[in-house]
Amino acid sequence: MSAGGQVAARALIAELLDHPWGQVSPSVYETGRLVTLSPWLTGDAKRIRFLLDAQRPDGGWGAPDDGYALVPTLSATEALLSARRRPPGGGHGAPGRELTRAAARGLDLLSGLLSGAGPALPDLPAIELIVPYLVALINRHLAADSGDRLPCPAGVDDAKLTAVRAALAGGRGAPRKLWHALEVAGDVAQGLPQIRPELSGTIGASPAATAAWLGERGPVQPGDAARWHLETVSALHDGPVPCGFPITVFERAWVVSWLGRSGVPLAAPPQLVLSLTAPLGPDGTPAAAGLPADADTTAGALYALSLLNAQHRPDPLWEYETPTHFCTWPGEDGASTTTNAHVIEAFGHYLETMGPERIGGHLARRYAAAVDKAAAWLRARQRADGSWTDRWHASPYYATASCALALARFDRERSREAVNRARRWVLATQRPDGSWGRWRGTAEETAYAVQILLNRGGGHAAGDDPPDEASVRAAMRGRVHLLRPLSRTDAEEPALWHDKDLYRPAAIVRAVVFGALNLTKAEQLVIMGISTAKATSGHK
Repeated sequence: MSAGGQVAARALIAELLDHPWGQVSPSVYETGRLVTLSPWLTGDAKRIRFLLDAQRPDGGWGAPDDGYALVPTLSATEALLSARRRPPGGGHGAPGRELTRAAARGLDLLSGLLSGAGPALPDLPAIELIVPYLVALINRHLAADSGDRLPCPAGVDDAKLTAVRAALAGGRGAPRKLWHALEVAGDVAQGLPQIRPELSGTIGASPAATAAWLGERGPVQPGDAARWHLETVSALHDGPVPCGFPITVFERAWVVSWLGRSGVPLAAPPQLVLSLTAPLGPDGTPAAAGLPADADTTAGALYALSLLNAQHRPDPLWEYETPTHFCTWPGEDGASTTTNAHVIEAFGHYLETMGPERIGGHLARRYAAAVDKAAAWLRARQRADGSWTDRWHASPYYATASCALALARFDRERSREAVNRARRWVLATQRPDGSWGRWRGTAEETAYAVQILLNRGGGHAAGDDPPDEASVRAAMRGRVHLLRPLSRTDAEEPALWHDKDLYRPAAIVRAVVFGALNLTKAEQLVIMGISTAKATSGHK
């Protein structure tokens, strides 16, 4: 890598320490909840203006896919209805007519989305609770106005939500992962004694959950930590707030991993290494304080530590082993392909760097068996076209890159055909302008595609086959889309990552783009055994 590239990589790592809670795009869903739940919080007028400005021409909010639009459109519409009902001089700063028109347009779209079969709901966290919670809130507004009602989508009802609220009201605990969506508990959430803020002040790593715990009137004590957590998060985006926040461990692990996969030399400061090792416990690590430990973040952190030569035994992952694969959380509904891809990397890289002799024969065989199990499970879940999909990202390019790269590196022989099928799918789905993307071409998804085409096992070990000419040419056509500036406030790059709403982790996106650019540099292509003439032939 060039000296300039090394400086850029160090700058990207240093940026993580400059933003200790992470760099996450604002969320329409979460911002809407704060408008309703925390009108007393600094920045209320700016949050309302954010919602008004983010409304689409068709009256909805969020991604162009109707399924992904449902939750943000419900939240924003309800928030505007709430703001409209405030007494004159309520301080929201928006004309009442503007609020009324925007809310009416949102209701019109929701009437269509919720009627009949409706769109398929995406696999977003707590969506089966959030949708009936928001529908019920909107229906309260409608009961006071027109008497109309919105139905819940087909196959969704409030039975589970009612059970969760009853359990919390009765003093019974709720799974820690549910704290992230505590707002669905309604009035029951306020001051709930069995839930306490983290040291940072957050409840469940969610502004909405924190606001619900504080209540509509705000904290009694001026120095309340949860209040100042919300004030801090609100100030980061000048009013609007992100969804999952903080994401400290998750962001740092993924940035290091994407750089390392791409052959970028890594030199992390000790405090970054410590931030990945300190949270590790017997059941692994959470994405950040306020969330439960999970296999995905645990595997990502372990792999990142191994890349940084700070290996940690991957034994916490046994907590998530099932007879067929690894779950993200024990007892989860569904399963994650990318979680299993990251588990393969955690076990595989530890085996590769430590060696069976140092690990011990029995344990080394157990780690190898874990790789075999997860790899076989992934191969069985590859789609007919060669791609994979996942519950943590809207784009199949992310899931396919995660699975194909893990299999290419740590299960090369048995998964060779699966990886080749993934590459053929990428070649077949390149857009005429050279980019890749689910809804439109994006730098993030183009970077995943380039990784699939050029990355032959993270470091290009002896015996790896160099990329074929078609892959190289396609990657070089995509390179132009990786060279566009990616700033933290780049509104042109869409949110694609799954939380209660779609979000964009800016530092992670920059890391995967930077890694893909590194793979397409002339000197890197020479390392892979490809002449620069071959790489640039047919490319303008």
